Amino acid sequence: MSTIEFDDLVAEGAAVPVQGWDFSWLHGRASEERAPWGYAGLLADRMARAGAALDLDTGGGEVLAGIPRPPRLLAATEAWPPNAEVARRTLRGLGATVVAVAAGSALPFRDAAFDLVTSRHPVDTRWPEVARVLRPGGRYLSQQIGAGTVRELSEVFVGPRPPRESQRAEVAAAAAGAAGLRVVDLRTATLRTVFHDIAAVVYFLRKVVWTVPDFTVERYRPQLRRLHERIEAEGAFVAHARRFLIEAVRPD
Repeated sequence: MSTIEFDDLVAEGAAVPVQGWDFSWLHGRASEERAPWGYAGLLADRMARAGAALDLDTGGGEVLAGIPRPPRLLAATEAWPPNAEVARRTLRGLGATVVAVAAGSALPFRDAAFDLVTSRHPVDTRWPEVARVLRPGGRYLSQQIGAGTVRELSEVFVGPRPPRESQRAEVAAAAAGAAGLRVVDLRTATLRTVFHDIAAVVYFLRKVVWTVPDFTVERYRPQLRRLHERIEAEGAFVAHARRFLIEAVRPD
């Protein structure tokens, strides 16, 4: 493929808006296996049985919007302002209140305000805050990013680096216990993730920013070109996403 075609693909991946947490642009260009536990179904079940629920790091609200039966009181938080605006529009039909929060700040809710707290792919779980806002008998459900996720891709750009200890399922379970929660379910999965062209890689790295935290097209153009040439010569680039499901209860 010519330099012009490479540049066009890179420019295409760099031009797509990355607000929200909708990955539909990648259809036909990249794919990821779904976790076997079916988080969306678990979320819908727990939400249908809740009276007051909170979704943390909701992104653009796309996952939460899929629940068929919202609780009477539904709130969500999001730290990135563009995503918070998307979430407000997305979740309006559910009657949800979306609160913009600062990353790492205390949750702006009273103690024991919710009987359900959920989060899909949170940036960082503040376990004491989760326990604080849960009522006795309340439940936390989360699908999280596992340690070393898509490391094959990040290593193309920054080389080997140690996985984040906080992203290990057993570390999360220990932190939940230290905050006073009782873990009732803990499962892990390794999911095949396939990129069919370099535009998909550029889009993914712009959107999933923790993969290569300082990523820009300009900074990593040589690595992008080498990966593009590898895809052209060998076919799709395969990495592996790590996920874990954790469900914990605040004891009565």
